[in-house]
Amino acid sequence: MIETRALGIGLLTLAVLAVLWEILVRLLHVQPFLLPPPSAVWQEFASRPGIYWDNFLVSLSGTVIGFAVAAAAGVLIGTTVVYSPRLRAVLYPVIVVLQAAPKIAIAPLLIVWLGYGSLPQIVMVALVSFFPVVMSTVAGLSSVEADLLDLVRMLRGGRVKQFLKVAFPQALPFIFSGLKVAATLAVIGQVVAEFVSSNAGLGHAIMMANSELNVAMAFVSLILLCAMGLALFSLVELAERFLIPWNVEESERLFAVPQA
Repeated sequence: MIETRALGIGLLTLAVLAVLWEILVRLLHVQPFLLPPPSAVWQEFASRPGIYWDNFLVSLSGTVIGFAVAAAAGVLIGTTVVYSPRLRAVLYPVIVVLQAAPKIAIAPLLIVWLGYGSLPQIVMVALVSFFPVVMSTVAGLSSVEADLLDLVRMLRGGRVKQFLKVAFPQALPFIFSGLKVAATLAVIGQVVAEFVSSNAGLGHAIMMANSELNVAMAFVSLILLCAMGLALFSLVELAERFLIPWNVEESERLFAVPQA
């Protein structure tokens, strides 16, 4: 009930903003090459939906694969950092340096090393989005209550059982928080890669729109990218509801608006 109402409010808000956008552009006589109205954006999409669909699929595949790689690598590296002090000393500086390095500067190097195609795009997405997964995994595993681990030890549970039965389940809320952040960053990473090394995808479509001064085309591509990020975020949230429903219910209870 709460989710349906929230979805309805969100869609209504977007509809109101679109109507205001249309009205203001027409009242102020803004030129279409500066800011086209939503009706012009829709006409651009409706005139050639196949092209946008093909570009959407290219961007979607790179984003999803790169995000999956970042999620798996982030959890694995985060777990390693927590449980291995020696590897932590080696990996932590590398992780921080990779995060601090400007990704737009790394993209051309990936082309030199990996060539053109989908591989450098996937690597770029993974580089952009794995850091929040690593840090959330580290935070989650580091926050496990020591008393629970001691209890498992008293019951003769080994380190594997401590991890599977206590530490990892306790860390899941933190990990999913990082995955949600990574889901939105993955789209950014894909666009950055397409700006540099692609002849297809929504990022490439935006570059073409800029060269042709077709602002409506750029807006269509941008809206589709936002929809992609929202869909990926929603899938992560759905997985969270399935795997740790008790945490979601607790969060909704804490942040629920009291009824008058």
